[in-house]
Amino acid sequence: MDTGLFPRTRGGIAPGAVHVPDWLDAREQRELLDACREWARPPAGLRTVRTPGGGTMTARQVCLGWHWYPYGYARTVVDGDGAPVKPFPGRLGELGRRAVTDALGADAARGAAYDIALVNFYDGDARMGMHRDGDEESDAPVVSLSLGDTCVFRFGNPGTRNRPWTDVELRSGDLFVFGGPSRLAYHGVPRVHAGTAPPELGLTGRLNITLRVSGLRSASGFGS
Repeated sequence: MDTGLFPRTRGGIAPGAVHVPDWLDAREQRELLDACREWARPPAGLRTVRTPGGGTMTARQVCLGWHWYPYGYARTVVDGDGAPVKPFPGRLGELGRRAVTDALGADAARGAAYDIALVNFYDGDARMGMHRDGDEESDAPVVSLSLGDTCVFRFGNPGTRNRPWTDVELRSGDLFVFGGPSRLAYHGVPRVHAGTAPPELGLTGRLNITLRVSGLRSASGFGS
């Protein structure tokens, strides 16, 4: 796989959806990876997510700020060890607002108080089916950061899991932001290219850090 012979340029994938290659530099990637390793430790650590139908997601997950489970939010790991969710770091909120400003402009970031992080770990066999990030009360843009192995990120439309969609290659350090008319677009990860992470990063697999604004005032109605 080409690792840099040709420069990659930022691109608008759909209205309100922007891919920014190489947004995180090598130092920022290492620092974020170190933080992810700490967040993954129990209690309220990395877990396998089980769906209401009895299936399991192949990507494992840890949450910060609010704990996501299908299909709501809670302040404790209601589908795991029951521990209080780890706090959302203020530096991730700053990172989220900077990402939205860079991708969509300052107006899109204004008032976006990021308070949720979902950290998904993919090994070479993990996938993510087409889904929408629709359990939040806020319509602030979603921020997605990639570390480690390259993946195919499938970005669709708000109306259906089916076509039309666009497949985007996300590499370590890439940023993807979607808001506005694309805020509720279906998206997923049909493939991870194992062994493509930058060797100097020291990560086997792929990490995706997704930042969201909940708009929630309490856990009432979303589990407890």
